[in-house]
Amino acid sequence: MTQDHHQRSVTATTGVDALSLDLLAHALSTLTDPHDRKSCRLVSRAFATAESLSRRAARPLTHAALPRVLRLFPSLTSLDLSACAGLDSTSLSLLPSPLRLLRRVSLARASGVGPRGLYALVTACPRLEALDLSHCVAAGDREVAALAGAEGIRDLVLDKCLEVTDVGLAKVAVGCPGLERLSVRWCREISDIGVDLLAKKCRNLRSVDVSYLKVIGYYPPPSLLRITSLSTLEKLEHLAMVSCSFIDDDGLQLLGIGGSSLQSIDVSRCDHVTSQGLASLVVGHNFIQKINAAHSLLEIDTCFLSKLPAIGASCKNLVEIGLSKCNRITDAGIVSLVNHCKCLRTIDITCCHLLTDDALASIAENCRRLECIRLESCLLVSEKGLERIGNLCSHLKEIDLTDCCINDAALQHLSRCSELLTLKLGLCSSISDQGLGYISSTCSKLMELDIYRCSAITDDGLAALAGGCKKMRMLNLRYCDQITDAGLKHLSSLEELTNLEMRCLVRVTGIGIASIATGCPNLRELDLKRCYSVDDASVWAVARYSQNLRQLDISYCQITGLGLCHLLSSLRCLQDLKMVHLSWVSIEGFEMALRAACGRLKKVKMLSGMRSVLSPELLHMLQACGCRVRWIDKPLVYK
Repeated sequence: MTQDHHQRSVTATTGVDALSLDLLAHALSTLTDPHDRKSCRLVSRAFATAESLSRRAARPLTHAALPRVLRLFPSLTSLDLSACAGLDSTSLSLLPSPLRLLRRVSLARASGVGPRGLYALVTACPRLEALDLSHCVAAGDREVAALAGAEGIRDLVLDKCLEVTDVGLAKVAVGCPGLERLSVRWCREISDIGVDLLAKKCRNLRSVDVSYLKVIGYYPPPSLLRITSLSTLEKLEHLAMVSCSFIDDDGLQLLGIGGSSLQSIDVSRCDHVTSQGLASLVVGHNFIQKINAAHSLLEIDTCFLSKLPAIGASCKNLVEIGLSKCNRITDAGIVSLVNHCKCLRTIDITCCHLLTDDALASIAENCRRLECIRLESCLLVSEKGLERIGNLCSHLKEIDLTDCCINDAALQHLSRCSELLTLKLGLCSSISDQGLGYISSTCSKLMELDIYRCSAITDDGLAALAGGCKKMRMLNLRYCDQITDAGLKHLSSLEELTNLEMRCLVRVTGIGIASIATGCPNLRELDLKRCYSVDDASVWAVARYSQNLRQLDISYCQITGLGLCHLLSSLRCLQDLKMVHLSWVSIEGFEMALRAACGRLKKVKMLSGMRSVLSPELLHMLQACGCRVRWIDKPLVYK
C-alpha cells in the first residue's frame, strides 16, 4: 500500500464518514438553506445516508418521481403532492404499503384524483392525521366517503371541493369522530343540516371554517341553527364565517353564550353583523386573541364603545384585530379600542378613510409591541403619524402604506424600526431614492418590498437597496419605468431573492435580465410582462441559470419560437406560464414549446384565438397531464 493511498484511507475513516448517522442528521437539521443540504449530500456519502434516513418532508414536482422519493426517504412524515401535474388515482394506487410514518399529505389542486386513489392513500397510510384536498373542484361525496376509513384524521381541508354535499360531510363526521380541524370554504352545497350533524359527531373540533357556505331558507333561521350547533362545541378555538350573509347579531349572541374556549373569530364580509353583536360575543371570552370584522362594521358605535372597558378586561390576550374597509370608523373609535386592548400586535385598518395621524399616535402610545399595521388607502395619514410609530414601535415587522400620501420623511421615521421584514409602498408617488436609502441603511432584515408604480425610483435607489437589504426575497418593481439594466445589475447581488416583478420596465434589456438570472439562482417567480426589449438572448440566460423557476410571465416580450422552445425545455421546475401576445412566435413554435413542457406545466395563460389553431391532440395531452389552460381575449395594446 502506497503512502498516499494509506493517507486517503485514514482520512476517510476519521473524517465525516466516521461520525454517527444521528450526529450527521443533527448537523443537517441546523441547515436552513436547501442548497447547503444538497452540497453536504454531494460531498459525502455519509451525509447522503443521514439525509435519507432523517428527512421528514418532501415536495416532488412530478408524480413520476413519487416512487423514488418514497424509496429514498423512508422516514417521511409529511408529503406535499400539490405540485405534481397530472397526479391521478393510478399514481396513488401504486403507493407502497404500509407507509406507517406518514402523517400529513397535501393533494391541493389534484383534480385528477378520484375515490380509488383516495382509498388507496388511506389504506397505505394507517396513521394519516392531516389531509389537504383544497381546490379539487371536481371532488364530491364519493371522494370524501373514501376518507371515512381514516379514523385517525385530525385535520381535513376541503376548500372549494364544489361537489361535496351534506351527504359527504356526514360520511366524514361519522367516519372521523376525532376530527379537530375542518375547513369547507366555498363548499356551496353544504347546508346547516351537514354542519349540525358535524357538530354532534365531532365533539373534539377546535377549528372550523364554514366561510362562503350557501344556506337554505327555512325556519328556524339558518344562521341560528348553524350557530346553535357550533356553540355546543366546548373545545372550539377558531371559527371563520367569512361572507355568511345570514349571520347576524343574534347568531353572535348565541355563540357568546356557548363555550368560552374561543380564541379567534372571523366574521368579515358578514353584512348583518354590527359592533353591538361583536361586543356581545367578545365579552366573557377571556381567551379571544384574534377578531376579524373586515367589510362588516360600518362604524364602532356608542354601544361598542361603552363595552370597551369590559372587552379590555375580558380580552387581555387580544393580539390581532381586522377592521379593513370598515370605512366609517373614526379616530375616536380607534383611540378607545387601543386604550383598552394594549396587547395588540396586528391591526388592519385598510381603507378606513376617516382615520388620521391622531389614530396612529394613539396606537403607538398604547401598543408598544405592535408588529404589523396595515394602512392601505388611509389617505389622511402622513409622516407625522408615522413618526410616532417609528419612535415607539420598535418591534414593527410589517407595514402596508399602499396608496398613502407619504414621502421620504415618513420613511426616515420608519427606518428606526430595524426589525422590519415587509414594507409595501405601492402607488406612493412621492417616494424617491432618498427614502429607499433611509430604509436600506438600518432595515437590514427586510425581506419583502413593494414599490409598485413608485415612478421616482431609479437605479440609485436599487443600489442602496441591494447594499443594505441582503436578505430581500420578494421585490415588486412593476411600472417603475426609470429603472434600467444598471439597476438590475445592483439587484443581482441579492442571492436570496425568490420573487421579482418587473412588469413594464421598458428600459430593461437582455443585459439586465442576464444579470438577474446569473446572480439570483433562487428565483421562483419572475414577471417580465411588457418588458418590450426582452428577447431570445434574455430568455436563454433565464433558461440556463434560473433552474428553480416555478412561475413566469413573458407576455408581450419579443421572443421567437426557438427561444420559447428552449426556455420551456430547460426549466424543469416551471409550472405556471403566462404567454399572451408573443407576436414573434409561430403556431409551430407554440406547439413545440408546449410539447417540450407537457407533464410539468399546471397552468398556462394564452390568447383565446390560439384555441382554434393549436392541434386538438396537444390540447388533449395538456389536459391529460393535469395542465389547466386559461384562454383570454385581450386586444394588443402597447403601454
